[in-house]
Amino acid sequence: MSSMHKPTPELSANHRAHIECRHIGRERYPLLVIDDFLTAPEQLVELASRAEFKPTQGLFPGHRAPVPRAYTDALEHALPPLLADVFGTRPGDIKRVESSYSLVTQPPTSLKPLQRIPHFDSRDTRELASIYFLCNRLSKRYGGTGFYRHRRTGFESITDERFSRYMAALEQDAQQAGLPAADYIRGDTAAFEKIAEVPARYNRLVIYPCTVLHSGLIGADFDYSQNPTQARLSINSFLVNG
Repeated sequence: MSSMHKPTPELSANHRAHIECRHIGRERYPLLVIDDFLTAPEQLVELASRAEFKPTQGLFPGHRAPVPRAYTDALEHALPPLLADVFGTRPGDIKRVESSYSLVTQPPTSLKPLQRIPHFDSRDTRELASIYFLCNRLSKRYGGTGFYRHRRTGFESITDERFSRYMAALEQDAQQAGLPAADYIRGDTAAFEKIAEVPARYNRLVIYPCTVLHSGLIGADFDYSQNPTQARLSINSFLVNG
């Protein structure tokens, strides 16, 4: 990863961060949780309060805004040794990091069918995704991220080899049980089983393979605010090969 831009002191990784590696589900894929990741995360919250958030064009149910380069630099500075230990990456494997501020702002009634079930970010087994929670310190009401198994196939991650079978199985699910209700998935359903979750916590970074089935845990009493200082503010990143 490039080191042309050094992180500012305000966005330096915290050398006292608490690091935990979990292995999830039957597939035992790695999940990395880093608490107290940055030394001064409030700097990112303050910058988010002045950022220009716009509705997304894809399936993410909310608004996004560009993230300061210093955050990407902090990732590039701190993560390579951890990624090598946990995910088996080698020097130079991660050649690009794409990050954005994210706010969940879309009410359940407007969700498309694919937004009502767990999703995967990529079918490339070499790519990683992360979510960095910056929501208020009283963040229990912001949920977190849930990880799932598809019942019909038993899949917990979707690769190129599994994609066609998975999509055909989703069609069978819909034919037998109808489309999922217009709501966020936050637990077990007829089609999916929740196998793990990581609660939202201020200054917590969570990293996982892009192929895994996951979804934000958006509760029934969720506040869909577009105010970054009050909403479920996070930074979502993709660590891209090539």
